[in-house]
Parts: sequence; structure tokens; C-alpha cells
Amino acid sequence: MDSHRQPNPQAALMSLEAAAASARGGFGCMFSTSEEYEMALITERRAQGRYDQRRMRWPAILFIGCALMVAGAALLFS
Repeated sequence: MDSHRQPNPQAALMSLEAAAASARGGFGCMFSTSEEYEMALITERRAQGRYDQRRMRWPAILFIGCALMVAGAALLFS
């Protein structure tokens, strides 16, 4: 009544090799170094327009405006 099946060692080995191959495929990366990843990321962001120079001017304009207001208030109260 108690029958133990003896698995075929060759079939078990083939099954383990197939499982290992499919597991390795899930961890693949298209970049071999972090520099390649960073370059691709920056290229994609430039294509999207994230590094547009017109957008970078607003913080400088706001800083200059606030500095002028502080200087004007200092001259007014001195």
C-alpha cells in the first residue's frame, strides 16, 4: 500500500536546469554598467524635455526678485 515513486534522476536534473534557466532570464538587465543606465536615463529625460533651459530660469528670476525686495526693505528701514 505504501508505494514510493523513485523519480528518474535524469528527469529531475533536466527539470532543475529548466527552472534555473527560467529564473536567470527574469533577472537580466539590458545595461552592463551603471554608467550605461545613467546615460540612457539622461537621454530619455532630455527627449522628454525635462532639462529644458527655459524651465531652469524661473528659480533664478525668483531669487533675484526676492533679493531685490530684501535689499529694498533693508534700505527703507535703515
